Amino acid sequence: MLVITDLSIRLAGRLLIDQSSVQITPGSRVGLVGRNGTGKSTLFKVIRGELAAEHGSVSLPPRWSIGSLAQEAPNGPESLISVVLKADLERDALLHEAESATDPHRIAEIQTRLVDIDAHSAPSRAAAILSGLGFSAADQLRPCAEFSGGWRMRVALAATLFAAPDLLLLDEPTNYLDLEGTLWLEDHLAHYPRTVIVISHDRDLLESSVDQILHLERGRLTLYKGSYSSFEEQRAARELLDAKAVKRQEAERARLQAFVDRFKAKASKARQAQSRVKMLERLKPITALVTEDVREISFPAPEKILSPPIIAVDNASVGYDPAAPVLNRVTLRIDNDDRIALLGANGNGKSTLVKLLAGRLAPFSGKVTRADKLSIAYFAQHQLDELNEDGSAYDHVRKLMGDAPEAKVRARAGAIGFSGKAADTKVGKLSGGEKARLLLGLATFFGPNMIILDEPTNHLDIDSRAALAEAINEFPGAVIMVSHDRYLIEACADRLWIVADRTVTNYDGDLDEYRRLVLSTRNGEPAQRERSAQAEKPQRARSDNRGGLKKRIAEAEAEIARVSEIIAKIDTALSLPDIFTRDPKQAAQLSKARANAADALARAEEQWLEASTEFDAATG
Repeated sequence: MLVITDLSIRLAGRLLIDQSSVQITPGSRVGLVGRNGTGKSTLFKVIRGELAAEHGSVSLPPRWSIGSLAQEAPNGPESLISVVLKADLERDALLHEAESATDPHRIAEIQTRLVDIDAHSAPSRAAAILSGLGFSAADQLRPCAEFSGGWRMRVALAATLFAAPDLLLLDEPTNYLDLEGTLWLEDHLAHYPRTVIVISHDRDLLESSVDQILHLERGRLTLYKGSYSSFEEQRAARELLDAKAVKRQEAERARLQAFVDRFKAKASKARQAQSRVKMLERLKPITALVTEDVREISFPAPEKILSPPIIAVDNASVGYDPAAPVLNRVTLRIDNDDRIALLGANGNGKSTLVKLLAGRLAPFSGKVTRADKLSIAYFAQHQLDELNEDGSAYDHVRKLMGDAPEAKVRARAGAIGFSGKAADTKVGKLSGGEKARLLLGLATFFGPNMIILDEPTNHLDIDSRAALAEAINEFPGAVIMVSHDRYLIEACADRLWIVADRTVTNYDGDLDEYRRLVLSTRNGEPAQRERSAQAEKPQRARSDNRGGLKKRIAEAEAEIARVSEIIAKIDTALSLPDIFTRDPKQAAQLSKARANAADALARAEEQWLEASTEFDAATG
């Protein structure tokens, strides 16, 4: 059990958590929620022992392991599957020791423990997790160094999940995932067999994957049973009860004070008045839950509604290399009031498509027709790095308004969420959510006819995501969305397009159907996709596929040699004179270990045969 007792945490002079206590039972799946900056990530640091608490304690069972997502993405020449397998430190250590162990008793102990932790099925478990997060079988054999930072963070997540710690701490794990990976993660966490605490602003993950909500607000931790919607209902009821209690206490306080004021000067009533004074002192104020109003998000309307369609694409081919386009035969149209969400795993061409629509990529063939005077706003997460860290929100707005009067610039900065002193705060000191709000305001500053939003919810808390959904629904122009946030898509999109198999198709089902499709696909072999550091490059040539098959063959051969050596050592130990009469327990352990090693050898030989057959077909 995780027990937090009278915990107080102060960071940089600011009290984040104030004398809070909570108990989390083993096997609980907990969503840790609260506004940005309240101290959720800091609480994780205290639980991991990386930061000392000002007061109180955090206690865990002595043998519990804690796992969390690494701060730095893995890198280097090792294959993805190797990186994930090494996350199980005990298995990795035992396998290394098994290669050099000579003592029969120790060999038996190692092999028995490997059986106990199901070590021989580890490669298939690791492959299943990587597949769920979007890596094909060929991807899993490629070196980490070939992947971009975002994809390597997925590998780090896969390694953390594979290690299956007793306490799994995840801080915004969906930030590095597409919708398909997010759907898989939701399902995986919903069936996680140990204790998990996840910080997330994703409503659907909190709705489907956790059974408790730990709310951090105004320095207090409160644990609610149930999903996120249950938490909202319970909190609303609590707010109502607290408001009523505050009203009753204020009335009682007024009554007592009136008695004291009326009779404190009368000798005959002095004792009663003094008694009321003491009652007043004993009345501890009830602190009503204060709902912090979230700042709204709004997009200025376009000056003129254009004649539909505003964009028409006819049999277009687009990408980065004319010899191998990312998308082919794309035919579509966008009208003034369309709300379109793009589905499909990262690497399939969603970013290529939005660049085509935004006019940032020209088609290799086909035709793109845009309405006259069409204005498009384009928001993407990578643009956050393009903001001037030393400039303020006011400075950024001033650049767009030329010689406009000070009052008008201030008013416009306030309209995008930066009024008063907030307008003068340097961008470098803004939170990720505040930067996203600023960038949204700047991108849509001049009232576009169409807005393209590429992962707009990263860094936004739950309430801000709801404000974004409201802004999208109120905007009179067209909106194209790429998002892993299912709530945003369901709240806003009326059309779904799938970007896959090098083209774009309309999807007639809803997101529940799409979820079932994704999970069924990722339980099998996902389609081969690009995972290179330069996104959406053309697919690798057939020779690269042969290279991947060669690597699979080599790895299978190495596994065959390794397991064969283990079997030889066990056979040597079993051939010792009188081992079955002298130490029958050890002999039984060795026999069991040999049987499991033989099973592992059979699996390795099957993998070698499968890869060899595919290689022969590829070279034939």
